[in-house]
Amino acid sequence: MPAPCAGLDGKQAAAWSRKRNRRILNVAMKYAIRRRILRANPLPKGKESTAVTKTTNAVDKRSLLNPEQAAAILDWIRRRPRGGKRLHAFFATLYYYGPQPEEAVAMRVEDVTLPEPDADDQWCELLIHTATPEIGKQWTDTGEIQEQRDLKGRAEGETRTVPGHPALTRILRQHIEDEQLQPGDLLFQGESGGILAGSVIRRAWRSARKAVLPPHVFESPTGRRVYDNRNTRLTKWLNDGIPPAQVAEWAGNSVAVLLATYARCIDGQLPDLKRRLEAAGDLPEAEVPGAG
Repeated sequence: MPAPCAGLDGKQAAAWSRKRNRRILNVAMKYAIRRRILRANPLPKGKESTAVTKTTNAVDKRSLLNPEQAAAILDWIRRRPRGGKRLHAFFATLYYYGPQPEEAVAMRVEDVTLPEPDADDQWCELLIHTATPEIGKQWTDTGEIQEQRDLKGRAEGETRTVPGHPALTRILRQHIEDEQLQPGDLLFQGESGGILAGSVIRRAWRSARKAVLPPHVFESPTGRRVYDNRNTRLTKWLNDGIPPAQVAEWAGNSVAVLLATYARCIDGQLPDLKRRLEAAGDLPEAEVPGAG
């Protein structure tokens, strides 16, 4: 059996995984002590036991997509012969709206509020209230791969509403019309009408990256994960000057988590910051004794 800080292949697990496993083991040891199964916690204590498990949740800037890359990938997916338009609507929602993929696959048509086609304001509104992560048949009560849950890290029944760009409004309006979807239907469906499978999502995304990105970019972290669409959107909101509190609300994060995750990716504001600092002025010139 692999050690608690190793993977199934015997190699050392990721830092965040080691930290989590150690925390779980400590809880188990404390329980064993309360039940008098153990007299003391056998796990090592002190700095030596935690120094190697320091982690960071900061996003790697190299994983973010630029607008040209995102447009090329989305266009390739849209032109994909098998289910391309349906998948294009899904990935466009990830890119323009920034939900977690497990939240997007759980959305229903009634969760989208679209403006009238002739309205001056063409921003739509999307309601997030459920997540459907893939956790494996052996771990669900229904025997399904996915399990419906409340939003991650949020109170039971909590929801959030996020505005959708006019470009997304056009895409979703056409998607709902083409698929002849009803209010209670899943917004993004698989070929058989059920929930859109994670394997299909990942395969389509990888194929699109490989088709449109140069080989050296494809092998890089740029857009490697489907989740990088969310990272790209949240970073863009911050770089566009949207207040962190508002971005955190749209993302379903706390401000502290948002900044810890994306602060390193905030870019393009240095010239403005320099002007503001320079406008504050410098120290007054000191008089030279005996001068004049």
